[in-house]
Amino acid sequence: MRSHLLNDATADRYRRSVTEGVERVADQLAATRRPFSGITPQELAPTVDAVDLDRPLGSTSAALDELQDVYLRDAVYFHHPRYLGHLNCPVVIPAVLGEAVLSAVNSSLDTWDQSAGATLIERKLIDWTTGRIGLGPLADGVFTSGGTQSNLQALLLAREEAGTADLAKLRIFSSECSHFSVQKSAQLLGLGREAVVPIPVDREKRMQSVILAAELAACRAEGLIPMAIVATAGTTDFGSIDPLPEIAALAAEYGAWMHVDAAYGCGLLASPTRRHLLDGIEHADSVTVDYHKSFFQPVSSSAVLVRDGATLRHATYHADYLNPRRTVAEQIPNQVDKSLQTTRRFDALKLWMTLRVMGADGVGELFDEVCDLARAGFELLAADPRYDVVVQPQLSTLVYRYIPAHVTSPAEIDRANLYARKALFASGEAVVAGTKVDGRQYLKFTLLNPETTVADIAAVLDLIAGHAEQYLGETLVHAAS
Repeated sequence: MRSHLLNDATADRYRRSVTEGVERVADQLAATRRPFSGITPQELAPTVDAVDLDRPLGSTSAALDELQDVYLRDAVYFHHPRYLGHLNCPVVIPAVLGEAVLSAVNSSLDTWDQSAGATLIERKLIDWTTGRIGLGPLADGVFTSGGTQSNLQALLLAREEAGTADLAKLRIFSSECSHFSVQKSAQLLGLGREAVVPIPVDREKRMQSVILAAELAACRAEGLIPMAIVATAGTTDFGSIDPLPEIAALAAEYGAWMHVDAAYGCGLLASPTRRHLLDGIEHADSVTVDYHKSFFQPVSSSAVLVRDGATLRHATYHADYLNPRRTVAEQIPNQVDKSLQTTRRFDALKLWMTLRVMGADGVGELFDEVCDLARAGFELLAADPRYDVVVQPQLSTLVYRYIPAHVTSPAEIDRANLYARKALFASGEAVVAGTKVDGRQYLKFTLLNPETTVADIAAVLDLIAGHAEQYLGETLVHAAS
């Protein structure tokens, strides 16, 4: 079995195996005609269940043949131009190359003696990102598994900086459209979900700073502590960006930690034309970025950044076997001192390779393309009498609803839209997301593929209308019978 270990003696076997795997994936990508096969869990489960994990196949080729049946054939492919579902992006080739390198070398980013240059590369990218944000000379941060972990760590720091042991007095303010991880973090941090005060949004789905100001004043009057304000730069549903300068001013006035969840909108940091949409983010105490959304990186690739690197001490724990206190005095750069994780992948390498091959402008131009596409898609929806579109996009998300002319029941329209989404997914011809707006069922395009065209959007809208009308027609037939 030692022949399967990656080392100097098996370098040729590694080369052959990886080449065969890359060729299989490349062939699958080239042959993919739909974003999804339409297979159901009930249809696929017997194939997976039939695999006997205690009886190995003995060869890479046989394992790849099996993988074709249990995964590759029926995977959801984000690179397809009619994948318009969640915040999943097609990935750039330099990042995929970085993924291959980091998996083979297998550095662990917790301590210097497990990573060496990988630590310095991650720190360089953190400095690059904080520089783009404008957080100042004391800024620091660390890569994370994703936006949820980044938000959790940011709010942990905010809780500790609030300087009270009476957690019942702490309050977090975020828009009613903020990510669910804000409430989840409050629960995990011992504050309870009720500690999160939801602030209503305006017509553009942006936090209303006037109402925020009133809630902050009420918080202080009640003897409570405004621990943090979470501003969102790119809400999951609408791509809306909260008024960052106004929120920054209120955070300063009330002594609240300002966190900006820019998991989606961080692509604007590289945009040649839209960077101004993030004006005010430079005042944040912490920022979440998800490179695996709008920087076109493979999952996972995220980071939490802070204005004052000293605040990262709240996540520090020294273990004698790993990062003893003496290593601080010796100036040994151990990233575990900053992280909630211990063992951690060298995900930073993917972004490093991307910037070294494509450059930041190359990434930003791709993000600009999908934002431009969303504007064109909005105009298409606004001019189509079959659809109601909620808000003009700031980023690349469109939320809309099919409105049949001959149906007046909102509940029946809800069911038609839900059916259309499910039927479309089952057909495999396209993938769209769904959400609720004011309690009603809506559909959502999340446009992160520059290969998607307005013609693709128009074709998917026709498919949705067809499925919705089929449902309504069948409903009328059943009602008549």
